[in-house]
Parts: sequence; structure tokens; C-alpha cells
Amino acid sequence: MSATRLKETFLQFGTGNFLRAFADLFAAQENRAGRTAGLVVAVQSTGAERARELNERGCRYHVAVRGFSDGKVVDEVEVSDSISRVLVAATEWHEVLKVASSPDLRWILSNVTEAGLALEEKDALSDCPPASFPAKLLQCLRARYDGGKDPITILPCELVPENGSAVQKLVLKQAARWNCDAAFVAWLSEQCRWVNTLVDRIVPGKPLSHPLLAEDPLLISAEHFAFWALEGKATELPLNGHPSVVVADDITGYQIRKVRILNGAHSALVAKAVPMGITTVCEAVEHPEVHAWLQRLLFEEIVPVLEGRVEDPELFARQTLDRFANPFLDHKLSDIAKGHEGKMELRLRPTLNDFRERFGREPEILTSLFR
Repeated sequence: MSATRLKETFLQFGTGNFLRAFADLFAAQENRAGRTAGLVVAVQSTGAERARELNERGCRYHVAVRGFSDGKVVDEVEVSDSISRVLVAATEWHEVLKVASSPDLRWILSNVTEAGLALEEKDALSDCPPASFPAKLLQCLRARYDGGKDPITILPCELVPENGSAVQKLVLKQAARWNCDAAFVAWLSEQCRWVNTLVDRIVPGKPLSHPLLAEDPLLISAEHFAFWALEGKATELPLNGHPSVVVADDITGYQIRKVRILNGAHSALVAKAVPMGITTVCEAVEHPEVHAWLQRLLFEEIVPVLEGRVEDPELFARQTLDRFANPFLDHKLSDIAKGHEGKMELRLRPTLNDFRERFGREPEILTSLFR
């Protein structure tokens, strides 16, 4: 379907690399497949340079999808053209509010990072715009409510547990600060849908070298793996036909799977590989000793604990090994090592305890990691 015939169905807070290689690319792929997702109006809240660059090029850019899948190298290019325009919050806030109150709008996306999920004492109802994301979102929802439009679905993509519930609490707290009327607060609480989500894709940004760099300065790279879990009913959620999107009544299992397998393996590699002088994840899994050790940890100690508790942990563990072996990523173990002791307690200690309880014996590798 021609992009000119598509409606603007998404309002998106964030213009960074992640959403552009994740939800925005998914929407473009769904539009091309005939499962009309619609177009995205993106809002840049800090500065204006990204908005200018995207708008000047018609918001069309390429995503270099690179990595491993089933042990084979993937190096493909996808076109993303789902963004219709980018608005600058500082100078076009009235236009943002106009989009928010559009009858065509169905979903609000955000990726303002964990730091953006906070209130600002100085925010006032009359600000145009207010400083914090929750206050901006509240103004948008107020505009929609005042315009008599249907309730809407909010889809946070921040990496915090129960992110939909977290954003809702912040917005309701801001509404209380602004003394919003009870009917509007009830509309926010009971009729708008605040969806918990789990996002998973590594998006390094602009590649250091690529044949398309000369013609597309907006080119970004992303790993081949992509996964988006949405909590709720498929009929109420976007992109539910996309192969990387899963809709479930409860996404807790997917969160556990990611933390225990992907994040757990990352922290285990820090403990094993850094003392050996290994500096990157890819280098670690290419090392014969470390690779064999990691396979034992995953398939003999972590996956068995998760069997029957989460969906296909063995497949996810194999996908994790493919992701770790991605030659296009320079994932430094020193970055993963930040806050290492706390990460070990969160990512690996629960698996150690569960293994002991489930099998009545000590898991060799997990036990050694805590000596």
C-alpha cells in the first residue's frame, strides 16, 4: 500500500536508533506485507538535529540487519519508511497535541530510557511543552480526552519491569499534582490501555563501514534477532502479525527467560573470560574452552531449570549463542562488567537456587561462579 494512503496511527516519543530499527521498521515491514500498520509521527524532545535530518530525507532510511541465524551469517538491508514526519517538541508542541487528538491515532510509543521515567517538580499544566516525558504524555492524553476521542493504548519500550504499569503510575501522579478532574483521571485509569512490554534487539547505530553509507547518512545497523512481547489481547495491539512480535496474557515468562539466559550468560562470561584476557563477547564464544564451558552452563544448568516454566528455553539459548557470535558487533565485556556483583545476584543466583531445589544437587558451574 502506498505510504500516502496510510493513516498516522502511532505517536512516538523518541527518535533514537533503537525504535527506528525496531518498532518503526516492524511497521514498515507490516505495511509492505499488506497488514496495514499505519504511519508513525515521531517527536524529538531534546534538540532538533535528528528531526531535521529525517524530515529532509522524507523520513526514509535503511537498516543493515547483520548477524547469525542458525549458524549462518546474515547481512541484509531493509528499507524503513513508516515515519511520516518528525516534530520538535520545543517548537511544534501544538502540532504534537493535534496529532494526539487525531481520530486516526491508535497507539503511543515511547523509548525515553529509564532516566526519562521521572517527574519534574517544575512542570506546570500551562507549559508548552513540559519538561518530563510523563507530563508531556499527560498533556497529550488530556488533549485527546478534551477532543472527545477514543481512549488509546500506550506502549512503553523502556527496559524496566512492568513498564506499562510504571508509566501509568507516573502519569497518574502527575495528574494528581495538576489537580486533574476525577472524570479525566478515571478515563486514564480505566479506559486507556497501559501495556507491559519486553523489547529485545541490539542496535549499535551507524556502522563504521557499509556500501550504503555514502548515499544514506541515516543508515543504522541492527542485529538479526528481534523480539517484542506485548501483554494483552492481540486484537487490541499493533503489529501482532509480525514474526518478531508475540502477544500474551502474561509476559513474565519472557522476561525471566531473557534475564536468566541472555543476561545471565553475559555476566557468566565476564567471570570466566575477563581473567583470561578476553575483551569481547564474540571473542569469548570463539575461544574453544570458553565456548564449551558456556554451552555446559546454558544447556546443563540454566535451561533445565527453566523447562516447563518459560517458552522454549533451549531454542532461546541457541539463539543467544548465535547473537554472541555476531561478527558485526563489538560488545565489550568491560561494559557488561559494570555493576557485576549486583548483576550476578539478579541474573544467576536465582537459577543456582532453583537448580538446587529442583534437582537436589549442586550445579558445578553455577556453584563455582559464587565461590
